[in-house]
Amino acid sequence: MIETSAHGRVTVITLDRPEKRNALNVALCHRLREAVTGAVDGGTRAIVLTGAGTSFCSGADLGEVYTADFRDALYAMLHAVTDAPVPVVAAVNGPAIGAGTQLAIAADLRVAAPGAVFGVPTAKIGLAVDPWTIRRLALLAGNGVARAVLLACDQLDADAARSCGLVERTGSLDDAIEWAGGMSALAPLTVAYSKQVLNEVFEPELDEKALDTAFEACWASDDFAEGRRARTEKRPPVFEGR
Repeated sequence: MIETSAHGRVTVITLDRPEKRNALNVALCHRLREAVTGAVDGGTRAIVLTGAGTSFCSGADLGEVYTADFRDALYAMLHAVTDAPVPVVAAVNGPAIGAGTQLAIAADLRVAAPGAVFGVPTAKIGLAVDPWTIRRLALLAGNGVARAVLLACDQLDADAARSCGLVERTGSLDDAIEWAGGMSALAPLTVAYSKQVLNEVFEPELDEKALDTAFEACWASDDFAEGRRARTEKRPPVFEGR
């Protein structure tokens, strides 16, 4: 489910579940988190994340997305990526939908191939992403774009993502590895310090209690249950706002 390879002082971590378009389940989240922390512990100077096949990550495995175990595994993995003391580059080789977009924005930088697509369609299935995800998306892509992605479930192709700043460069996995290779030659303590300050400056503390209450309410709602039923019954959900 995870492949790792070394390119000098760069570690490439590949989601390798192409039969599910690299959809995240609990096991894959755990293995990805372990791969990131293992690479750091092993002395890597930069990490590149990518997906096998034609997808970066198609989102959460719908067989597990409604479970608390998946939420815990997902957010532990995302924060391991963000908190890694080395640059993390997402080489977005194809669709990055839902949890795939979350994984891409957890990285420090993004390189998007022509087939890359970003989207967070949680409102279509009665789910919700946490406040950290919404804040980070708005900081990277801009408030207006984040509103379109979250409130209207709009999607961004590679060019649109590049235009709004969600993606820093367009290119291939090789381009991402080359960029990460340049970072790996820089002073690691300086890079780690700069990353820590950037995370703290641009992601200030929120009123976590109030936001967490609203977040949990989405997962405990009738609409959440309706989204799950609709998937099982293979029909469009009918949401009532309760």
